[in-house]
Amino acid sequence: MAEKSGRTIVVFGGTGFLGRRVARHLHNCGFSVRVASRHPSRGRGLFGDDAPQIRSVAANIHDDRSVANAIAGAFGVVNAVSLYVEKGQETFHSVHVEAAQRLADEARRAGVARFAHVSGIGSDAASRSLYIRKRGEGEGAVRSAFADVSLIRPAVMFGPDDAFLTTILGLLGRLPIYPLFGRGRTRLQPAYVEDVADAIAGVMHQTHMQSVTLECAGPRVYTYEELIRTVARAANIQRVLIPVPFAAWHAAAWLAEFLPSPPVTRNQVELMQLDNVASPGMPGFADLGISPHSVEGILRKILSGH
Repeated sequence: MAEKSGRTIVVFGGTGFLGRRVARHLHNCGFSVRVASRHPSRGRGLFGDDAPQIRSVAANIHDDRSVANAIAGAFGVVNAVSLYVEKGQETFHSVHVEAAQRLADEARRAGVARFAHVSGIGSDAASRSLYIRKRGEGEGAVRSAFADVSLIRPAVMFGPDDAFLTTILGLLGRLPIYPLFGRGRTRLQPAYVEDVADAIAGVMHQTHMQSVTLECAGPRVYTYEELIRTVARAANIQRVLIPVPFAAWHAAAWLAEFLPSPPVTRNQVELMQLDNVASPGMPGFADLGISPHSVEGILRKILSGH
C-alpha cells in the first residue's frame, strides 16, 4: 500500500522489544511506518494484515548510503536501536555514538522534520560505566547533529516478552534462594514498554513536543528487594532473598561473558549499582497525558498468560 504523503516515520530498531511497539503506536496515530532493519524479513511477520501502513525496509545503521535511502522522503525518524552486550564490531561506541550520529546527520541532510532518539535514564558522558558513558556521548552526538532532537530516556522497561520481569519470574520459579544485587537497595522506577512506545508516538505527533528531553518512568519507585518481593507475591512464590556483594556479581559476570548467551553481564551489574529513577522536574508521561501502568497490573496479565 502506498505511503501517506508527508506522514512517514522511519523506525530504526523497529523489530526490537521497544521498536516494534513504537511502530504499532505510530501506525495507530495515522502515520505510515518504515521499519528499518538489516534483516527486513524479520519485521514482515510482526505486524500482520491489520497494520497495512507498516512496511519493512533494508537498512544498515553503519552505512551512510543505506541510512539515506531508508529515510528518503520521511517526515520523521525514530532511533530505537540498542545494544546491551558488545560483540565483535558491534560495540557501545559504534552503535550508541557513531550510528546514532549517522542517523541524525542523514536525517538533517534529508530535511526530516522530527527526530526522536531513545537513550535511557541516567545516561551520562562522564560515567565510569562504559555503557552509561556511551549512552551519554550518544545523546551529545545526536544533539549536535540535529538541533531539534527529542531525547527519550526510559527507565528499565517491562512487558510480557521482556528480559526483566519474565527473567525474575523464571529465576524465582527455579531457585529456592534468590540472590540480590548487593543489599537490594538500588531504587528502580520500571516503565511499561507500551507506555514508552505511546510516549514516542505522542512526541512525533504533537508539534509542541519538539526538542524535549522526556524521562519515562512508571508510577512507583521500588528498591530492588521490594520489586523482587512484589513479583514473588504476585506469583504466590515464597523464597529466601540473600544479599550478594557486587564484587561477587562482577566476577560471575566476567566469567558468564565467555558464554554464547551470558545470563548476566558486567554492564548489567554496573547498571544495578545505580538508581534508575526519573529526575525531579523533568518532563515525562504526564506531559503527554499518559497514565503509566503499574508493575502489579502488568504482572497479573503476564501470569494469566502462563
